[in-house]
Amino acid sequence: MKNAKVLYWSFTVALGGFLFGFDTAVISGAEQSIQKIWGLSNAMIGQTVAVALYGTVIGALFGGLPAERFGRKKSLFWIGLLYLVSAAGSALAPDVYSLMFFRFIGGLGVGASSVVAPMYISEIAPASQRGRLVAMFQFNIVLGIMIAYCSNWLIGGEAANSWRIMLGVETIPAAAFVLMVLGVPRSPRWLIVRRGAEAEAHGVLQQIDPATAEEQMRSIQQSHNASSGGSFREFVSGRYRFPILLAFLFALFNQVSGINAVIYYAPRIFGAAGMAESASLLASVGIGTINLIFTLIGMALIDHFGRRKLMYIGSFGYIISLSAVAYAFYAGLSGYVVPFWLFVFIASHAIGQGAVIWVFISEIFPNDVRSYGNALGSSTHWVFAALIAGTFPLLNAMMAPYLIFGLFAVLMVFQLLFVVFLMPETKGVSLEGLQQQLMEGRTASVSATDKKTAGL
Repeated sequence: MKNAKVLYWSFTVALGGFLFGFDTAVISGAEQSIQKIWGLSNAMIGQTVAVALYGTVIGALFGGLPAERFGRKKSLFWIGLLYLVSAAGSALAPDVYSLMFFRFIGGLGVGASSVVAPMYISEIAPASQRGRLVAMFQFNIVLGIMIAYCSNWLIGGEAANSWRIMLGVETIPAAAFVLMVLGVPRSPRWLIVRRGAEAEAHGVLQQIDPATAEEQMRSIQQSHNASSGGSFREFVSGRYRFPILLAFLFALFNQVSGINAVIYYAPRIFGAAGMAESASLLASVGIGTINLIFTLIGMALIDHFGRRKLMYIGSFGYIISLSAVAYAFYAGLSGYVVPFWLFVFIASHAIGQGAVIWVFISEIFPNDVRSYGNALGSSTHWVFAALIAGTFPLLNAMMAPYLIFGLFAVLMVFQLLFVVFLMPETKGVSLEGLQQQLMEGRTASVSATDKKTAGL
C-alpha cells in the first residue's frame, strides 16, 4: 500500500469489525456464570445471550439511514460510543434486565457497524486496493472473536465477578476506536452525493491519490448525475426476485449451520463433551485461532478459486464435521474428539461461508438497489443468528446433543444442493454483466466477453 494515510484510515474503521467480533464472542465465557449467579432458566439465559442479536437486527436494518443523512464518519463515532456504553454498562449491571439492556445497545453497534464500516472503507479505498482493504473488516471480526476467547481464558471463570471483567474489557478497544475515528476524513463520495461539498471531497481525494483525484471527481459526479435512484418499491416489485432468493438462502444457510451456537456456547458444548471448565475455555481459544487462520486462507483464495469452489469445500466440510460431532456425542466418545471435529467445522465455515457471504451478497444486486439488497441479506443473517442463539440452551436441555448437531448436518446437505443448482459463480464478472445474468435467472458460467469486461 503506497498511501499510508489510506491504510491508517482503513485500519481505524476496520477496528469496528474487531469490536463486532469481540462483542459477539465475549459472552460465551460469561453466560454460564451469569446463569448460576442469578438462577436463570435455560430459556432466560438464551434470551440474555440473544438480546444483543436482536439489537444487531435493528442496527443492520436502520444503520444505513444515519450514514446517509449524517455521514459515515459521524455514524462510526456514535457506533463506537454504543460499544463503549454497552461494555461499561454490562460490566456494572445490577440485574439481568440491566445486562440485557446494555447488551442490546451493543447489538445496535454491531449491526450498524456491519453496514457502515465496509461502506466507508470501500468509498475511500483506491480501486486497485479496495478488496484487501475492505477485507480488513472481516479479518478484524475474526480477530476480535479470537481475542475475546483469549481474554476469557486468561481471566478465568472461577472468581465471583470474573464475568464482569470479561464483559468490561471491551471498554478499552471501544474507547480507542472512538478517539481514532475522529482522525479519519469524511467520505468523498458522501460529501459529493449528499452535501455537494466538492471542495472538501476534492481535498480528500487528493490525499488518497493526487494523480487520480480529478478523474475520481468526474467519475463520482457523472455517476451521481446518471443515477436512477432505485426505490424500495421497485426493489420488492418482483423484478429482482432471483438475487433476493440467492441472498435470503445464502444468509439462511450461514446460520442454520450452527456457527453462532458454537461461537456463543463453545464452553457449554465442550462441557457437555466431558471437558473441565478451564479446558473448555482454552479449547474456545483454539476455535478462535482456527477461525482466524482459515479466514486468511479463504481471503487469499476467493479471487483465485472463485466463490462456488470455496462453498463446495465449506459445504462438504460442514457435513463431515457436523456428522462426526453428532456421532461422537451419540457414541459417548470422550477426550478431544468433539473439539477436534468442531475445529474442522470452524475451518470449513471460515474458508467457505465466512469468506464468501459478504462478498457474494454485495455482488449480486444491481447498483441502484444494492443498499436494499445488502440490508436484506444482512438482516436475514442476523434474524436467524438471534433465533439460533436464543433457542440453543433450551434445545440443548430438551434434545440430546447428537440430535442437534445431526440436524445441522442435514441442513448443510441442502446448502450443498443450493451451491450445485442455484449459486452462480461471480468471480471475474463485471457487476453489469452479472446484473444481466441474474436478472435472467441464469446460474451458468458467464461468457468470455463478460470476463473480459470485469473491472468493478
